[in-house]
Amino acid sequence: MKVGIISDTHDDLDRLRKAIDIFKQEQVAYIIHAGDYIFPGIIEEFRELLRQHASEQDKPSKMNIKLIGVLGNNDGEKLKLKEKFQEVGGQLEEHFLKVSIDNRVFGIYHGTNGNIRDAITLSGQYDVFVHGHTHIRYKERHGRTLVLNPGTAHKNFPDILGNVQNIPSIMIYDTADDDCKIIDIERNRVLN
Repeated sequence: MKVGIISDTHDDLDRLRKAIDIFKQEQVAYIIHAGDYIFPGIIEEFRELLRQHASEQDKPSKMNIKLIGVLGNNDGEKLKLKEKFQEVGGQLEEHFLKVSIDNRVFGIYHGTNGNIRDAITLSGQYDVFVHGHTHIRYKERHGRTLVLNPGTAHKNFPDILGNVQNIPSIMIYDTADDDCKIIDIERNRVLN
């Protein structure tokens, strides 16, 4: 089962639309957003993808895509974001979300506090831990936990060190091989 992972869209509708096209091509069953949507209208962009797959759910090879996520530190319109998630049948939590997908336990946290990120990573309670916030994409394994940060989906946005991340990226995690690929949104090409 494939899971699309995105974070820190920061109102960049053009890159988000390209990311959604990649999620369609990859036929993901879930989309995890690790926060910093900013504008509640960002969730509207997922509506067509979610609706398209919901109408195909009666076909055995198709699944109903589920949008799940957490809020980020720049998400000021929390109530509107929660309303939009409810409208599209998604699940949004304020700080942390624990969910099981295809017998894998995921922890999802925006990542604002480094001590909390480290504690979750080292807890050994999760198969996959997804976070954003830093705008630095990476995947690392710590014991049984695969830690994933898709970087930022926004073009030309600085990371926490002030370096400009000019390659917006997402991830596609596959439960079949417990690994993921990092994808350059602009060029729709694998980076790792």
